[in-house]
Amino acid sequence: MSTASEVRDRVAALPDYALVALFIAGIWLLLGLFAALVGGQQAPNLAAGFVSSVTVLIGAFALLTLALNLQWGYTGLFNIGVAGFMAVGAYTTAILTAPPDPAAGAVAGLGLPLWVGIPGGMVMAAIVGALAALPALRLRADYLAIVTVALSEIIRLFVNWSGVEQVVLGGVELGTGGATGISFKSPSGVVAGVVNGPGAPLVAAAEGAGISGPNLVNFAYGLVLLALVVASYWVLSRLVDSPFGRVLKAIREDEQVAQSLGKDTRLFKIKAFMIGCALMGLAGTLFRGSAGYISPAQFRPGITFYVFAALIIGGAGSNTGSILGAATFSALLFYLPARLGEFFPQLGGQAPGNIVDAVAALGVLDAGPLLAYTIANISTLRFVLIGVVLVYIIQRRPLGLLGHRNEPAASVDLTRPQAADGGGDDE
Repeated sequence: MSTASEVRDRVAALPDYALVALFIAGIWLLLGLFAALVGGQQAPNLAAGFVSSVTVLIGAFALLTLALNLQWGYTGLFNIGVAGFMAVGAYTTAILTAPPDPAAGAVAGLGLPLWVGIPGGMVMAAIVGALAALPALRLRADYLAIVTVALSEIIRLFVNWSGVEQVVLGGVELGTGGATGISFKSPSGVVAGVVNGPGAPLVAAAEGAGISGPNLVNFAYGLVLLALVVASYWVLSRLVDSPFGRVLKAIREDEQVAQSLGKDTRLFKIKAFMIGCALMGLAGTLFRGSAGYISPAQFRPGITFYVFAALIIGGAGSNTGSILGAATFSALLFYLPARLGEFFPQLGGQAPGNIVDAVAALGVLDAGPLLAYTIANISTLRFVLIGVVLVYIIQRRPLGLLGHRNEPAASVDLTRPQAADGGGDDE
């Protein structure tokens, strides 16, 4: 057996928690090495900035991918309105927690604590998900997709509408802020208060090592998101391993068979859709609203594509694959390429003006212009990279990184043992 096969078998044998932990640690190490290469004397702080930003991205996309995996990977519900349900959760939290007497030009809210606002956003996202699911689940998968993406755009256009920018309901002034957005209590500000308060000695030690306080706060916030990912993973794993989860997987495999066994599949699908939407609402608040501000521009349909890309890479039907896919997409395909263009601008200094001239130089075996063009336009071309990776995954590993761990609907092992080789001396 080759060394590569041995390594692959050892990795496949790792428990899920160890696999995820090692993968994220490997990403942190890669970013640390990159910071050491380009940072010089600022390498420690640069590495902290890279790691903290990626940790926040991994935590946010993992929450979203787990939510979509429950809907699509386990239940077969094709929801491409992820951004809309994120917006519902974020805007509900913002309206509930924004101060009732804001500064001039700001939008008023109810002034409730954040620990009330965040669950309120999750509940509202679940309610909107239920209202969308009731009529939409009568449709086939492709029509359900059209309904959810249309609802997502309706939500975004609604919060952008000047008619709800600032209104008075029952003598209470509130609103969405329209196109200018709304400010509210910052989730990352809560973490900053803990870090800079009880954690002040740790901040002082980090600053002595050349790591700035804001980077330390951002890393702490990323760890909070990862803790929520762990909690969500545990809850969803218990859910999909329960009889309720087996029905969801049966619906994914063949809904008519599940119905023939006496299961009200519409009710099961609505419940699964609501739980997934609640998680999307949570991610919308903690990701897009981490700084205490949201606007309609933060909830464009592109983010739905990102979440689907992460799930396809990781493997639909696997919660562990969802987290690995989120980490791969957010760190290696989305974040790192942009940093390459930022810290190697000299490589793109002599870039041709268009891709045709860059590729034409390959005719004389000169790859320099193409490399320069790629570096100069890396922030745009990373989306081409994402597309190439998706095409490769679909062709070579259609189940994704861990899609082979897709759990069957049966509660018992239905695999049959291999028949022993026949034949013998007496035959």
